[in-house]
Formats: sequence, C-alpha cells, structure tokens
Amino acid sequence: MKGGASLRRQLLLWLLAPQLVLWLAGAAFTYRLAERYATEAVDASLLQATRTLARQIKPMGHGLLIDLPRAAQDVLEADPRDKLLYTVSSPPGEFILGNALLPTPPREPTPDQPLVYDGRIDNPEGRQQLRVAALTLIASDGLGPGTRMRVQVARSSANREELARRLLLDTLLPLSMLMLALSALVWAGIRAGLAPLQGLRQAVEGRAPNDLRPIQINTAPTELRSLALAINHLLEAVQTTVQGQRRFIADAAHQLRTPLAGLKSQAELALADASPGPQRERLQRVVEAATRSAHLVGQLLSLARAEPEAVGGQRGFEPLDLARLARELTAEWVPRALAAGIDLGMDDASVCNAQVRGQPTLLREALANLLDNALRYAGSGSLVTVAVMPGEAGHWLLSVSDTGPGLAPHLHPQVLERFVRATHEGTGCGLGLAIVREIAERHGGRVRLSSVEPHGLRVELLLPTLGVVSS
Repeated sequence: MKGGASLRRQLLLWLLAPQLVLWLAGAAFTYRLAERYATEAVDASLLQATRTLARQIKPMGHGLLIDLPRAAQDVLEADPRDKLLYTVSSPPGEFILGNALLPTPPREPTPDQPLVYDGRIDNPEGRQQLRVAALTLIASDGLGPGTRMRVQVARSSANREELARRLLLDTLLPLSMLMLALSALVWAGIRAGLAPLQGLRQAVEGRAPNDLRPIQINTAPTELRSLALAINHLLEAVQTTVQGQRRFIADAAHQLRTPLAGLKSQAELALADASPGPQRERLQRVVEAATRSAHLVGQLLSLARAEPEAVGGQRGFEPLDLARLARELTAEWVPRALAAGIDLGMDDASVCNAQVRGQPTLLREALANLLDNALRYAGSGSLVTVAVMPGEAGHWLLSVSDTGPGLAPHLHPQVLERFVRATHEGTGCGLGLAIVREIAERHGGRVRLSSVEPHGLRVELLLPTLGVVSS
C-alpha cells in the first residue's frame, strides 16, 4: 500500500494556506487604503496651496499683481523629490507665471470649485507623474470684469507613493507578526491534538504480535476512542479465534496420540508374531508409518506452542540458567545416545552461569529438537557435543555440533523452513529446526547453521542475555 500524505502536514496546509491568502488580500486592501489616505492628504495640501496662491493674486489697474516673493518660489521648488509646481494663466491656458509645462485639466473646472487630477510632464530628468489641483477664478476688476483666471498647483506623485508604502509597511509588520504567532499557535494546537494519535501508534507498534490485550486510551478524544474501540473489538475477535485454535490443537493432540500409540503397539505386536515374508515387511512399514505419524503429531504440537500466537507476550518468561538447562537435558538424552552408538556430552569449556530470560518449557523443547536431529542423522560412532558460551554482544550461544555427514552449505537456510528435509532417511518430518527457529524468535534470538571440519554440522541458538530480551 502506498503511503499517503502526513495528517499533520495536511492540517497545517489547510489551516495556514487560508491565512496566507488572507494575508495577501489584507496586504492588497491595506495598500489600496493607504494609497487612498495618502491621496486625500496630498489633495488636501494641494487644495490649500491652490487657494493660498489664488489669494496672492491681486487686481491692479488693468492687470494683476501676483505677490509671490522669489524666496517663496525657492522654498516651493527646493525639494526635487517633492517639488511643488504652480502655474497662473489668464484667460485659462494663456501662461502668465510659474511652470508652463503643467498639464491642462481634463475639463474646465467650475469657478471656485477646485478640480484634482493626475498628469505628467516631461523634463530633463525624465517623465514625472504629478498630482495637480486646478482652481478657476473670475476676476471682478484688473483684467476686466468677468475675465477668467486659472491657478494650478502640482506635486510629484513620488511622495504620495512613498507615503502609501510607509503606511503599508507600518500596517503589514504587526499583521505579519500576528500571522506568525497565529501559525505557531496552530502548529502547537495540531501537535497537541495529534498527540493521542501518536500515543495510539506507539501502543500498537510496541506490542508483540501475540499481545492481544485491549488498548487503554481513556483520555483520548472521542474520535480516537472510537478507533481504539474498533481495534479492541478486532483484538478480542482475534484472541477468541486464537484460543479456539489452541483448544482445537490440544483436543486434536489427545485424540491423535492415543489411537496412534495403540496402532503402533498393535503393529509391533503383530510384527513380533509374524513369520518372515511379505506380511512381515508390510507390518514393518506400518510400524514405521505409525512411528513417523506419532513424531509428526508431537512436532506439530511443539510448533504450535512455539508460535507467537500460543504465548501471551512475556507471560511465562522467567530468569533461568541456560547452561544448567543444557546440562540437565543432555544428561537425560545420554541413554538414547548410547542406544544409537553415539557419544553425547557437554563441552567442558561451557560457562557455568548463562542467565537468560525465557520460558523453560520452550527452551527445553528447542534443545530437545537439536539433540533429536543430531542423534537421528549423525549416525553410529559419531560425536555430539553441547556447549554454552558467550556469543555476540549481549547474547549467549547454545550450540549442538556433531561429526556426522553434515549438510551442504546451500541447504543451511532451507532446513530452517517448515517441512523441508535435507534427506529422505529416518523418520523426521522437517519441523525440528523450524520449531527451534520459532522458539528463538519468541525469545528475541535467532538460529544459524555452520559446517564442522572435516565433516559434521553445528547448529547455534543465540539468545539475549538477561535484561535485553526482545518481546
């Protein structure tokens, strides 16, 4: 299954993306608003300057007296970035005083009603955008009654744009800080909101495959409790199925062992009384089949007990001395080894105290399978040695080696699988080493095979030392 996007990432995207859109919209709106306020401020100053200049124009005889000292003109035109330009014309359009390049109004202003408009002029510095205020006056004397006069005052638009930008920056700075603070709160809220989900993940990931206890998350939100409840129902159903399977295996064991034992006994009695001939050969094959069937039933039951589903977590695990267990079990198998003509013993170099944490029944089953395989296939006259020694860091190594015919190296990983046999001799069923592997994995360990020179096989079981066993 392909992994989807992170839920945290999706929530951050869906919550922060609208904030970014709102921030951009707010920036655009703020700029428009700042531009409008800056325009209004510039217009007000232009209108005031226009009326002030108009008041400086006084009738005199048959002309006009414009009382605008040179010093005042220098002040008006001192700042090249915010130069105040003016024009006086009478009649409108007939230049009298000021800057003759000021653009004419888009329409003739109504007398005593100022008109503000945008324009531009071309000068040596380049094209310049202006904001212009025009005021038309009707002279009562001087040039003659009813003569029109136009007064224009202009200011560069650079000042207005700079004022708008300053207003925008002054507004966006606190708005950006607010957005960052809100984003941090959103991130913290998402993290806190998803914390129970992280707890649920850890509760599930940290479990052994056979740990079917209900998940406890009483403080989680309602939605997560519903998910945990569904998982608990599933775990309960799985536990019921596993328990039913285990009961079936136990019942099948009792049902199969008794008739197989009876069949084997009757076949052996019949074989003892049978005379040489075809009938005796058939009875011999019946005894071998019954023996193999009984062995197969025992191995299947051992495998069922070794599987993760058959043992609940670390229940039944206890500290034990692996060397002592190996020594005791080896002594129990000596009579069978002597009967098979095999020298079975414990390596004198084995440690005296190899503490591990495990289930004694399963570990005895694992070593019993290793001994059974060695005695079954090593052959008469072979030497079988059991040893316990330090293995890799944090592990004890339990090994069973023999001087039998051994196995080809390419078969070493194959014989650890179920129902795989390296030879058709004997009454084996191909489950012994698979059982050992299952038990090793149940204890957080592993199994490996190696060849013995000049011939033979060594099977090693590595188990974590006490305190570092994996569930």
